[in-house]
Amino acid sequence: MTVELLGYRYSVYSWVARLALHEKGVDYTWSEVDPFSGDVPPHYTDLHPFNRVPTLVHDGFAVYETGAITRYVDEAFPGPCLQPDVPQARARQNQILSVVDSYGYWPLVRQVFAHGIFRPHVGEAIDPAALRAGLETSEAVLSALDRLADESGFLVGNGLSLADVHLFPMVAYFAMVPDASAILRQRKKLAGWYDRMDARATVAATRPGLPDSSVS
Repeated sequence: MTVELLGYRYSVYSWVARLALHEKGVDYTWSEVDPFSGDVPPHYTDLHPFNRVPTLVHDGFAVYETGAITRYVDEAFPGPCLQPDVPQARARQNQILSVVDSYGYWPLVRQVFAHGIFRPHVGEAIDPAALRAGLETSEAVLSALDRLADESGFLVGNGLSLADVHLFPMVAYFAMVPDASAILRQRKKLAGWYDRMDARATVAATRPGLPDSSVS
């Protein structure tokens, strides 16, 4: 059995896919693909016609789109189940996944993290208006997620699910900005969940860090 994950090390969705693989205990190889380089290898375009990341290849079977990848990882490999069996809990998981992708990714990652951390770190121009807009929008997104979060300590039910795997990397990037971290801390359930997730060994094993500041 061969499993290859192709992605960009700083991509939040690549981190989501890696986290799912680690939570399942799946051995895999990593291949770096920078979709922003303007020089994406032709073989990658054959796998992913839109040149986004990540893509998973398992024994010749290729799948892209992060939600499809993480569900496949959960269903194709042995290990702890990452999706609830109870219909209501699975619906809540899928609802959280949809909220995260539809309403959370852009303000948390592309606005707050990108303009508050990543761009200044690598010497790129930032847009203060985009940062402010992201912080403002994140209030409603995090409040909605805080209301949806279970009281058990995980987002859904009594165990870790794909909802936790999908949301954590985005909140981790977001919380690197001090003003953003303050917004998170005002949501008590979500803040407690974040701290518990942040202490997991799988998070430590997959955390991407930041690029060398000399990168332009």
